[in-house]
Amino acid sequence: MAKVNLEPLRDIAGFMAAALVDSESGLLLAGDGAQVDLEAAAASNAEVIRAKRKVIESLNLSDSTEDILISLSGQYHLLRPLECDPKLFLYLVLDRTKANLAMARHELRLYERTLDLA
Repeated sequence: MAKVNLEPLRDIAGFMAAALVDSESGLLLAGDGAQVDLEAAAASNAEVIRAKRKVIESLNLSDSTEDILISLSGQYHLLRPLECDPKLFLYLVLDRTKANLAMARHELRLYERTLDLA
């Protein structure tokens, strides 16, 4: 995998941290931001992604997860499986007081289109 530059995500209002994660292993592939233990967050959020996949399968839905939002009292956590490789997901942590959630989702989607994982 090519080296992934998460730095453009710093421009998203409220940015605290970002990561690219392998959902099957929970392995942190790339990370940016010191306010979150990204290794621990990667592993735990991979479990969230896997659990949602199991729910979709058990309900026989012909659909996929676009993103998952976890709202904390002071933060938003966005998990976005990649369209080009759903085993991987982007993880974005935002300060809730500074973030615009709709814009953050839009900017994360745009960023995903620029990723080159070759």
